[in-house]
Amino acid sequence: MGGLDGDRRGWLRGAPPPRWVRALPLLLIAGVCVATLTSPEPLDIGFVLGAIPPLAVLSYGPATTALLGAAVVVILNLPAFQLDRPGQTDVLTVCFVAVLSVFVAFVRRRRDAQLDTERTTAEAAQNAVVPPVPERVGPLRCAGLYRAAQRGTLVGGDFFDVRTSDHGVRAVLGDVQGHGLAAVATVASLLGAFREAVLDQPDLGRVAARLDRRLTVDSARVRHAELFATAVLLEFTPDADAVSVVVCGHPPPVLLRGDTATELDVVPWTPLGLGLPEGAPLTARVLPLRPGDRLFLASDGVSEARDAAGVFYPLLDRLPGLAAGADPATAAERVWRDVLRHCPDVRDDVTMLVLAPVGPADR
Repeated sequence: MGGLDGDRRGWLRGAPPPRWVRALPLLLIAGVCVATLTSPEPLDIGFVLGAIPPLAVLSYGPATTALLGAAVVVILNLPAFQLDRPGQTDVLTVCFVAVLSVFVAFVRRRRDAQLDTERTTAEAAQNAVVPPVPERVGPLRCAGLYRAAQRGTLVGGDFFDVRTSDHGVRAVLGDVQGHGLAAVATVASLLGAFREAVLDQPDLGRVAARLDRRLTVDSARVRHAELFATAVLLEFTPDADAVSVVVCGHPPPVLLRGDTATELDVVPWTPLGLGLPEGAPLTARVLPLRPGDRLFLASDGVSEARDAAGVFYPLLDRLPGLAAGADPATAAERVWRDVLRHCPDVRDDVTMLVLAPVGPADR
């Protein structure tokens, strides 16, 4: 999924097993049969067949596991396969292992079904917190990419959203304190406040103030909570010929103009939740936009990704080439793959938001 993290589970973490694992029991049976039928002497390799029912548990349900177990017992008892006359104890041992494997396959199938149900429910809940960004919001083409640091989750400590309002399209991208499931409640609270403020507040500074107040109130309810978040907020004019930017402790947006990438020079304010300065208006920087301009927003999980030598990811150097000729979704995916090449073991939430104003002729 372009918006949120796809399924990164390996087959040892709950994903379906690869084809070679499913084929392994059948290949072992075929290998033993061919070896015994072509050998002039009896072969003492019957013990290999005892591994087939446990291997079947990895890929198949109880019915198929029972069928493979029965096939193993038949092969052991057929004189044509010349398995050096396995004793009664050997056959009984294989029978016991086969019956036990059927039971394990039954338990695994029930557990997998329960885990799939729970995962589907969790995905629905997490998508409700941070839904995928639409491809088009008003005069903007949009793409959001989210890769949570905690494996098996779709949401961590980062958040983004793009919404229309009477004042133009408003967007937010931020990073709350911490990451993983512990930060989801704070993310949900902030996004709820943003979606409400987008409709009510007349300017971007007041939207940021509403988010700051939300975190301050939430932090006051919990002793020693000290909740805070960094964020960047944008407001595009109805014609998308200019954008207002407010930065609260977050890396500024990057302007892609032609073949250059420039980090916007925006006066930073304190992170949300620490209390915005009293009496000091939170003013936004207004940037005129040209046809073809794009804005790239990212969490610090991108800029602070380090390679084996400790070198930070060079976003401004790589971004123009990666985004050249690409739509917003493709540009975000290219940057993500490049970040992985630079730092294969990303340990922080990675979030990107690409916003491209559409020309009047394309609306």
